[in-house]
Amino acid sequence: MKKALTIAGSDSGGGAGIQADLKTFTAFGVFGMSAITALTAQNTVGVQGIFEVSPEFIMEQIRSIMSDIGADAVKTGMLSNEIIVNTVADAIEKFRIPNVVVDPVMIAKSGDALLSETARKIIKDRLIPLATVVTPNVFEAEAILNMQIITLDDMKIAATELKETGCQWVLIKGGHIQNEAEAIDVAFDGKDFYLLKSPRFATKNTHGTGCTFSSAITAGLAKGYEPLKAMQRAKEFITEAIRNSFPIGKGHGPTNHFVGTETKW
Repeated sequence: MKKALTIAGSDSGGGAGIQADLKTFTAFGVFGMSAITALTAQNTVGVQGIFEVSPEFIMEQIRSIMSDIGADAVKTGMLSNEIIVNTVADAIEKFRIPNVVVDPVMIAKSGDALLSETARKIIKDRLIPLATVVTPNVFEAEAILNMQIITLDDMKIAATELKETGCQWVLIKGGHIQNEAEAIDVAFDGKDFYLLKSPRFATKNTHGTGCTFSSAITAGLAKGYEPLKAMQRAKEFITEAIRNSFPIGKGHGPTNHFVGTETKW
Protein backbone atom coordinates (compact mmCIF):
# COMPACT_ATOMS: atom_id res chain seq x y z
CA MET A 1 0.00 0.00 0.00
CA LYS A 2 1.45 3.34 -1.06
CA LYS A 3 1.05 6.21 1.39
CA ALA A 4 0.69 9.96 0.90
CA LEU A 5 0.72 12.74 3.48
CA THR A 6 -1.03 16.08 3.15
CA ILE A 7 0.14 19.00 5.28
CA ALA A 8 -2.60 21.56 4.86
CA GLY A 9 -5.62 23.33 6.29
CA SER A 10 -9.02 21.81 6.98
CA ASP A 11 -12.02 22.96 4.92
CA SER A 12 -15.17 22.46 6.97
CA GLY A 13 -17.17 22.58 3.73
CA GLY A 14 -15.37 19.49 2.45
CA GLY A 15 -14.48 20.76 -1.03
CA ALA A 16 -10.87 21.85 -0.57
CA GLY A 17 -7.97 21.44 1.87
CA ILE A 18 -7.23 18.14 3.55
CA GLN A 19 -10.74 16.88 2.86
CA ALA A 20 -10.19 17.20 -0.89
CA ASP A 21 -6.70 15.75 -0.57
CA LEU A 22 -7.79 12.64 1.32
CA LYS A 23 -10.68 12.00 -1.07
CA THR A 24 -8.29 12.28 -4.01
CA PHE A 25 -5.72 9.95 -2.44
CA THR A 26 -8.51 7.41 -1.97
CA ALA A 27 -9.65 7.78 -5.58
CA PHE A 28 -6.09 6.89 -6.66
CA GLY A 29 -5.92 3.88 -4.33
CA VAL A 30 -3.33 5.52 -2.05
CA PHE A 31 -3.53 5.51 1.76
CA GLY A 32 -3.94 9.11 2.90
CA MET A 33 -2.66 10.78 6.08
CA SER A 34 -2.84 14.38 7.26
CA ALA A 35 -1.09 16.96 9.39
CA ILE A 36 -3.48 19.86 9.91
CA THR A 37 -2.00 23.37 9.83
CA ALA A 38 -5.20 25.35 10.33
CA LEU A 39 -8.93 24.93 10.87
CA THR A 40 -11.20 27.02 8.69
CA ALA A 41 -14.87 27.82 9.05
CA GLN A 42 -15.53 27.65 5.34
CA ASN A 43 -18.24 26.86 2.83
CA THR A 44 -18.89 27.39 -0.90
CA VAL A 45 -19.43 31.12 -0.35
CA GLY A 46 -16.28 32.03 1.54
CA VAL A 47 -14.04 31.68 4.57
CA GLN A 48 -15.72 32.84 7.75
CA GLY A 49 -12.88 32.11 10.17
CA ILE A 50 -9.36 30.67 10.49
CA PHE A 51 -7.80 29.05 13.57
CA GLU A 52 -4.11 28.30 13.14
CA VAL A 53 -2.54 25.22 14.72
CA SER A 54 0.66 25.85 16.69
CA PRO A 55 3.91 25.07 14.85
CA GLU A 56 4.89 22.69 17.66
CA PHE A 57 1.75 20.61 17.20
CA ILE A 58 2.13 20.60 13.41
CA MET A 59 5.61 19.14 13.89
CA GLU A 60 4.22 16.63 16.39
CA GLN A 61 1.64 15.40 13.87
CA ILE A 62 4.30 14.92 11.19
CA ARG A 63 6.65 13.22 13.65
CA SER A 64 3.91 10.79 14.68
CA ILE A 65 3.27 9.81 11.07
CA MET A 66 6.88 9.54 9.97
CA SER A 67 8.09 7.65 13.06
CA ASP A 68 5.53 4.90 12.49
CA ILE A 69 3.83 4.77 9.10
CA GLY A 70 6.10 6.78 6.82
CA ALA A 71 5.13 8.41 3.54
CA ASP A 72 5.93 7.77 -0.11
CA ALA A 73 4.99 11.36 -1.04
CA VAL A 74 3.86 14.56 0.63
CA LYS A 75 2.00 17.67 -0.45
CA THR A 76 1.76 21.03 1.25
CA GLY A 77 -1.25 23.28 1.01
CA MET A 78 -2.45 26.13 3.23
CA LEU A 79 0.36 27.11 5.62
CA SER A 80 -0.91 30.52 6.86
CA ASN A 81 2.22 32.20 8.20
CA GLU A 82 6.00 32.29 8.05
CA ILE A 83 6.57 30.24 11.22
CA ILE A 84 4.39 27.41 9.91
CA VAL A 85 6.15 27.50 6.52
CA ASN A 86 9.54 27.19 8.23
CA THR A 87 8.25 24.39 10.47
CA VAL A 88 6.99 22.38 7.52
CA ALA A 89 10.24 22.91 5.60
CA ASP A 90 12.16 21.77 8.67
CA ALA A 91 10.01 18.63 8.92
CA ILE A 92 10.44 17.69 5.26
CA GLU A 93 14.20 18.02 5.65
CA LYS A 94 14.36 16.32 9.05
CA PHE A 95 12.36 13.26 8.03
CA ARG A 96 13.70 13.21 4.46
CA ILE A 97 10.22 12.89 3.00
CA PRO A 98 10.45 12.07 -0.73
CA ASN A 99 8.31 13.25 -3.65
CA VAL A 100 7.34 16.69 -2.37
CA VAL A 101 4.50 18.60 -4.05
CA VAL A 102 4.22 22.25 -3.01
CA ASP A 103 0.87 23.87 -3.70
CA PRO A 104 1.49 27.48 -2.61
CA VAL A 105 -2.06 28.19 -1.47
CA MET A 106 -2.54 31.93 -1.04
CA ILE A 107 -6.07 32.90 -2.02
CA ALA A 108 -9.35 30.97 -1.70
CA LYS A 109 -11.74 30.68 -4.64
CA SER A 110 -13.89 33.30 -2.90
CA GLY A 111 -10.97 35.76 -2.90
CA ASP A 112 -10.18 35.42 0.81
CA ALA A 113 -6.45 35.63 1.66
CA LEU A 114 -5.07 32.39 3.10
CA LEU A 115 -1.35 33.26 3.35
CA SER A 116 0.36 36.24 4.93
CA GLU A 117 2.58 38.50 2.84
CA THR A 118 5.71 37.68 4.81
CA ALA A 119 5.19 33.95 4.33
CA ARG A 120 5.32 34.19 0.53
CA LYS A 121 9.03 34.93 0.40
CA ILE A 122 9.81 32.06 2.77
CA ILE A 123 7.81 29.68 0.58
CA LYS A 124 9.94 30.79 -2.38
CA ASP A 125 13.24 30.65 -0.49
CA ARG A 126 12.78 27.53 1.68
CA LEU A 127 9.88 25.34 0.58
CA ILE A 128 9.83 25.49 -3.22
CA PRO A 129 13.51 24.43 -3.48
CA LEU A 130 12.51 21.17 -1.76
CA ALA A 131 9.75 20.47 -4.29
CA THR A 132 9.63 17.66 -6.81
CA VAL A 133 6.74 19.64 -8.33
CA VAL A 134 5.50 23.13 -7.42
CA THR A 135 1.95 23.89 -8.60
CA PRO A 136 1.00 27.60 -8.45
CA ASN A 137 -1.94 28.98 -10.37
CA VAL A 138 -1.41 32.18 -12.33
CA PHE A 139 -2.31 34.47 -9.41
CA GLU A 140 0.00 32.62 -7.02
CA ALA A 141 2.87 32.71 -9.52
CA GLU A 142 2.31 36.45 -9.94
CA ALA A 143 2.47 36.96 -6.16
CA ILE A 144 5.60 34.82 -5.71
CA LEU A 145 7.48 36.38 -8.63
CA ASN A 146 6.04 39.91 -8.48
CA MET A 147 5.20 39.84 -12.19
CA GLN A 148 2.12 39.98 -14.38
CA ILE A 149 1.00 36.86 -16.26
CA ILE A 150 -1.44 37.42 -19.11
CA THR A 151 -0.40 35.09 -21.93
CA LEU A 152 0.90 31.58 -22.43
CA ASP A 153 4.35 33.03 -23.10
CA ASP A 154 4.16 34.82 -19.73
CA MET A 155 3.45 31.47 -18.09
CA LYS A 156 6.59 30.02 -19.68
CA ILE A 157 8.67 32.95 -18.42
CA ALA A 158 7.24 32.49 -14.93
CA ALA A 159 7.96 28.75 -15.04
CA THR A 160 11.57 29.48 -16.02
CA GLU A 161 12.00 31.90 -13.11
CA LEU A 162 10.44 29.51 -10.60
CA LYS A 163 12.68 26.67 -11.80
CA GLU A 164 15.67 28.79 -10.79
CA THR A 165 14.66 28.42 -7.13
CA GLY A 166 15.90 24.82 -7.26
CA CYS A 167 12.73 22.74 -7.56
CA GLN A 168 12.71 19.79 -9.99
CA TRP A 169 9.50 20.61 -11.90
CA VAL A 170 7.25 23.65 -12.20
CA LEU A 171 3.58 23.32 -13.14
CA ILE A 172 1.79 26.63 -13.63
CA LYS A 173 -1.96 26.17 -13.82
CA GLY A 174 -3.47 28.30 -16.55
CA GLY A 175 -7.20 27.94 -16.02
CA HIS A 176 -7.45 31.67 -15.28
CA ILE A 177 -5.87 32.69 -18.63
CA GLN A 178 -9.11 33.56 -20.38
CA ASN A 179 -7.61 34.43 -23.77
CA GLU A 180 -6.90 30.74 -24.42
CA ALA A 181 -9.68 28.55 -25.82
CA GLU A 182 -8.54 25.63 -23.65
CA ALA A 183 -7.40 25.40 -20.04
CA ILE A 184 -3.64 25.02 -20.51
CA ASP A 185 -1.13 24.23 -17.79
CA VAL A 186 2.59 24.68 -18.40
CA ALA A 187 5.02 22.08 -17.04
CA PHE A 188 8.77 22.78 -17.13
CA ASP A 189 11.74 20.67 -16.04
CA GLY A 190 14.46 23.19 -16.81
CA LYS A 191 14.90 22.03 -20.41
CA ASP A 192 11.54 21.41 -22.05
CA PHE A 193 8.03 22.83 -21.79
CA TYR A 194 5.03 20.50 -21.77
CA LEU A 195 1.51 21.82 -22.31
CA LEU A 196 -1.28 19.99 -20.49
CA LYS A 197 -4.56 20.89 -22.18
CA SER A 198 -8.20 20.32 -21.35
CA PRO A 199 -11.58 21.74 -22.42
CA ARG A 200 -13.14 24.62 -20.53
CA PHE A 201 -16.45 23.93 -18.82
CA ALA A 202 -19.21 26.45 -18.15
CA THR A 203 -19.50 25.80 -14.42
CA LYS A 204 -18.99 27.74 -11.21
CA ASN A 205 -18.42 24.51 -9.27
CA THR A 206 -14.62 24.62 -9.12
CA HIS A 207 -14.02 24.92 -5.38
CA GLY A 208 -10.92 22.94 -4.43
CA THR A 209 -9.57 22.39 -7.94
CA GLY A 210 -6.03 23.41 -6.97
CA CYS A 211 -5.98 21.16 -3.91
CA THR A 212 -7.43 18.26 -5.87
CA PHE A 213 -5.00 18.67 -8.78
CA SER A 214 -1.91 18.83 -6.55
CA SER A 215 -3.03 15.90 -4.41
CA ALA A 216 -3.63 13.84 -7.56
CA ILE A 217 -0.03 14.57 -8.58
CA THR A 218 1.10 13.56 -5.09
CA ALA A 219 -0.81 10.28 -5.31
CA GLY A 220 0.79 9.54 -8.67
CA LEU A 221 4.27 10.17 -7.31
CA ALA A 222 3.51 7.93 -4.32
CA LYS A 223 2.57 5.18 -6.75
CA GLY A 224 5.94 5.52 -8.46
CA TYR A 225 4.97 7.53 -11.53
CA GLU A 226 7.59 9.81 -13.04
CA PRO A 227 6.67 13.48 -12.45
CA LEU A 228 5.42 14.16 -15.98
CA LYS A 229 3.21 11.07 -15.97
CA ALA A 230 1.90 12.00 -12.52
CA MET A 231 0.97 15.46 -13.81
CA GLN A 232 -0.67 14.07 -16.95
CA ARG A 233 -2.76 11.58 -14.98
CA ALA A 234 -3.69 14.29 -12.49
CA LYS A 235 -4.78 16.56 -15.36
CA GLU A 236 -7.08 13.83 -16.66
CA PHE A 237 -8.51 13.34 -13.18
CA ILE A 238 -9.19 17.01 -12.43
CA THR A 239 -10.71 17.50 -15.89
CA GLU A 240 -13.27 14.78 -15.21
CA ALA A 241 -13.78 16.01 -11.64
CA ILE A 242 -14.71 19.45 -12.99
CA ARG A 243 -16.81 18.02 -15.82
CA ASN A 244 -18.85 16.10 -13.23
CA SER A 245 -18.72 18.70 -10.45
CA PHE A 246 -21.44 19.07 -7.81
CA PRO A 247 -23.98 21.94 -7.57
CA ILE A 248 -23.71 21.99 -3.77
CA GLY A 249 -24.11 25.19 -1.75
CA LYS A 250 -24.85 28.76 -2.77
CA GLY A 251 -21.42 29.64 -4.14
CA HIS A 252 -18.64 27.70 -5.84
CA GLY A 253 -19.54 24.02 -5.49
CA PRO A 254 -16.89 21.30 -5.22
CA THR A 255 -15.35 19.11 -7.87
CA ASN A 256 -16.30 15.42 -8.00
CA HIS A 257 -13.59 13.37 -6.28
CA PHE A 258 -15.48 10.16 -6.98
CA VAL A 259 -14.98 10.13 -10.77
CA GLY A 260 -13.48 6.88 -11.94
CA THR A 261 -14.46 4.99 -8.78
CA GLU A 262 -17.15 2.36 -8.68
CA THR A 263 -19.77 2.31 -5.96
CA LYS A 264 -19.94 -1.17 -4.46
CA TRP A 265 -21.94 -0.72 -1.26
